Amino acid sequence: MKQQKYFITGISTEVGKTVVAAIVTEALQADYWKPVQAGELENCDTQKIKRWVSNNRSTFHPNSYALVTPMSPHAAAEIDGVTISVNEIVEPSTKNHLVIEGAGGLLVPLNNTATILDIIKPEYKVIVVSRHYLGSINHTLLTIKLLQEKGFDVAVIFSGDAHPTTETIIQKMTGVPVIGRIDEEPYFDKNVIREYADLFREKL
Repeated sequence: MKQQKYFITGISTEVGKTVVAAIVTEALQADYWKPVQAGELENCDTQKIKRWVSNNRSTFHPNSYALVTPMSPHAAAEIDGVTISVNEIVEPSTKNHLVIEGAGGLLVPLNNTATILDIIKPEYKVIVVSRHYLGSINHTLLTIKLLQEKGFDVAVIFSGDAHPTTETIIQKMTGVPVIGRIDEEPYFDKNVIREYADLFREKL
């Protein structure tokens, strides 16, 4: 099977990127990498993914930058006294599939000139995580349109309670494939992640 690389981005913060990253990692028994972590270092996204993934094949690669403050990476880096360099964000070497999780949305600044978009390589498939809230249609369409203009292979996963009018218009206006939707679950653990992995695997 050809090596696949997926970049997980969101339309905003707290929309379910890490849950989606865990599901895709589990579905493909892929490696996982979060290039830039800002805040929650004692319970970071990599540690959450480790807890949720149950296969024995996945390797969890270290962050290129692990910043203390839960803020936009450029601001967290300034507080930590470092400057994020895109050249220092080097994709880990692996023969396995790779799942890469971004920070916030596409245009989250890394420094004075670069954003998350600048670390997404042309060969990555990009999964946009969209969660319904007032304004989420606009945020989703803007995100997908920018990725399409840059030539990326884009798909979407919806998270949270079903909102048919929102989901339908996004599909109609973008034409991107929908991998599925993650319900408003009371909790996530290895079993729940595995169930979604089984559900989504064929569409990845």
